[in-house]
Amino acid sequence: MSVIAAHKIRSAFAALFFMLALPVLAQQPVNFDREPLVIQTASGKQLKFMVEIADTNAQRERGLMYRKQMAGDAGMIFDFGVSRRVQMWMENTVLPLDMLFIDSAGTIRNIKQNAVPYSRDIIDSMTEVSYVVELNAGTSAKLGIKIGDRVMSATITKRK
Repeated sequence: MSVIAAHKIRSAFAALFFMLALPVLAQQPVNFDREPLVIQTASGKQLKFMVEIADTNAQRERGLMYRKQMAGDAGMIFDFGVSRRVQMWMENTVLPLDMLFIDSAGTIRNIKQNAVPYSRDIIDSMTEVSYVVELNAGTSAKLGIKIGDRVMSATITKRK
């Protein structure tokens, strides 16, 4: 076998390895701390959740990707560290989600209900926010969560 043929075979095997290995590696667990989170609605209800915290680049990139289920009182808070316009998507996300876009004071500024699993469509905060909370799809409608409601958690409190 010529050196060129051997090189082509090694290159083909390397390409095949990465095609098969990268999706598996991408699904490896990322560890998240958890904290209680409360949403105070305008009607006075206090809605309690236990959320995972995504406050590093690796955690924010992973988010809830590949999850097949989530408890009704669970979710994830994305802490962006600064107030800015945020764009998200649902690629590799199995669960349909509601996304609450929250400013630095903890006020909900926008809500995306029923984000479509696996979609690459951009979901835009439409304004500067510091946090996004993801909950199971339908939660915001079922519990009456609206723009202007207040969100309280240790993550939000630490930067006030």
